[in-house]
Amino acid sequence: MSSARISNNSGPRILVVRLGAMGDIIHTLPAVASLKHSFPGCRLTWLVEAPWAPLLDRNPYVDRITIVRRENPGAWMRTCRELRREHFDFAVDFQGLLKSAFAATMARPDRIYGFRRSRETPAALFYSNRAATRAVHKVEQNLELAAAAGAVGILRTFPVPEGVPEGELPETPFVLASPLAGWRSKQWPMPFYSQLAERLRKDLGLKLVLNGPPGFLSRDGEGADVLSGPIPHFSGLPGLIHATRRAAAVIGLDSGPLHLAAALEKPGVAIYGPTDPAINGPYGETITVLRSPRAVTSYKRSSGIDPSMREIDPGQVFHALVAQLARRPAGCAAE
Repeated sequence: MSSARISNNSGPRILVVRLGAMGDIIHTLPAVASLKHSFPGCRLTWLVEAPWAPLLDRNPYVDRITIVRRENPGAWMRTCRELRREHFDFAVDFQGLLKSAFAATMARPDRIYGFRRSRETPAALFYSNRAATRAVHKVEQNLELAAAAGAVGILRTFPVPEGVPEGELPETPFVLASPLAGWRSKQWPMPFYSQLAERLRKDLGLKLVLNGPPGFLSRDGEGADVLSGPIPHFSGLPGLIHATRRAAAVIGLDSGPLHLAAALEKPGVAIYGPTDPAINGPYGETITVLRSPRAVTSYKRSSGIDPSMREIDPGQVFHALVAQLARRPAGCAAE
C-alpha cells in the first residue's frame, strides 16, 4: 500500500529505508529532507512499517510512502514488485538491520548506501557504498549518511504532521508525559508521576497528562492501580502528535514521544538511565536531560526498571522543568 503526492519529477529516483520505530524515524527526518533538497526534481519514496506511517503524513520532502507488508510471502512479494516498478537510482538504508538492508536489496536499485558499521554487522554486506560516520548523535549520523549519498544542502528540519485530536485534554495548560518505553528498564516509577502531578498543580497550576494507547496504565504493573493526580489520555500516534503540540511542556524518557517533543521544540525534561543521551538523547536545546551519575550505559532490555531511573526523584524533575520554562518567552511554550 502506498500514498503519493503529485509532483513533477525529472531527477533521480531515491528509496529511503527506515522502517521504524518512532524516535528513529524522527531522527531520520532531517537527513531525508536534505536528500530531497539536494536533488532537484528527484522522486523520493520512503519505505516504512504501517504503525509509523502517520509520522510522514503530508511530509513535503517525501513524494511517496510505501508500506512494507511482511505478514505472508504473497504480501511481501507485492511490496517488492511495487518497489521494483519505481526503478530506483539508489537507496539509502538508515536503519542498518538485516531486514532493512534486505528490503533495500529487493527493490533492486542501482546502488545502496548504508552505514559502514551497522547495528547488525551482516547488513553492511548488502551495501554497494558504505559510509563511515564520526558524529555521536543519531540525527548527525543520519545526516552524514545522507551526505555520503550525495546530499550537499543539509537541512536540520523536522517536518512533523499536525496530528489529530483524540480523547479529551484539559482546556488549561498542561504538562504531557508518556510513561511507557520500549524497554521497561528505561521507564520511570509510576508513583513518581503522582508526586510530580501534585507539585505541578500546587506550585505552577499545571495539570499532568499521561498519554498512551488504550489500557496502557494496566500494562505498567508498578503502582498504576493507585495512580492519583495525573490525567490519563488514551490515543494513537496522531493523537499523541496533537497532544504534544498542545502541551505547555513535556516530561520524557528515552522513547519516541520524547523525540517527537524535541522535534517540535517543546520545553521539558528527559529522564535517562541505561541508555546514553549523547547518542540517543533529545535533539536540540529545549529539553533538559537528567541522569544519575551512577547510571551505567548497558542498553539491557531487562524486565525491571533500572535502579538509576529510580535515583531521579520528582523534586529534581520539577526544578529542572521550572528552569527550562524560565528560558522560554511568555506564551511560547504551547501552540
